[in-house]
Amino acid sequence: MIHNLTGDLLLSNAALIAHGVAPHDDFKSGLALALREACPAMYKDFRHFCKLQNPKSGALWQWQGVNQAGRHVRIAALFTQEKPSHEGGHPGKAHTEYVNHALHELKKLVTDEKIQSLALPRLATGKGGLDWLHVEPLVRTQLGILSIPVFVYTTYAKGVAAKEPLQSKAAQ
Repeated sequence: MIHNLTGDLLLSNAALIAHGVAPHDDFKSGLALALREACPAMYKDFRHFCKLQNPKSGALWQWQGVNQAGRHVRIAALFTQEKPSHEGGHPGKAHTEYVNHALHELKKLVTDEKIQSLALPRLATGKGGLDWLHVEPLVRTQLGILSIPVFVYTTYAKGVAAKEPLQSKAAQ
């Protein structure tokens, strides 16, 4: 079930946090920057992965480890945007096709690995440049069928832990 929440995604208790980026993204702003600061090892591993694999838009990459606060985290980077035109350049814009493909990959990951809960922001609407009115139906179509809580952080509130509904017994 999808729950729209207000709060700070980085304070989520979800088993997996997903966010949208571009292949070869430098994580210089927004949620990506906050994740880079909270999980420097994740950013280093992401850059290494991109150099070795040259990922395509519409795919995803996942990481798990420990953040700066010593808390175990699992993060999925959804490649919703075009890669930068050159090294160190700004990522390109997001496209609904990339978002839809990445969400499909995310749904597969959640199902295959039996992930118990998922949190994500309004994908591709910041630096990606898409309108939430076009993205939300994709999120609902791809993730609404999951039998786990899906927390969509529709409004950002720095430092505020959202009241995430408890998982159902069926999802535990």
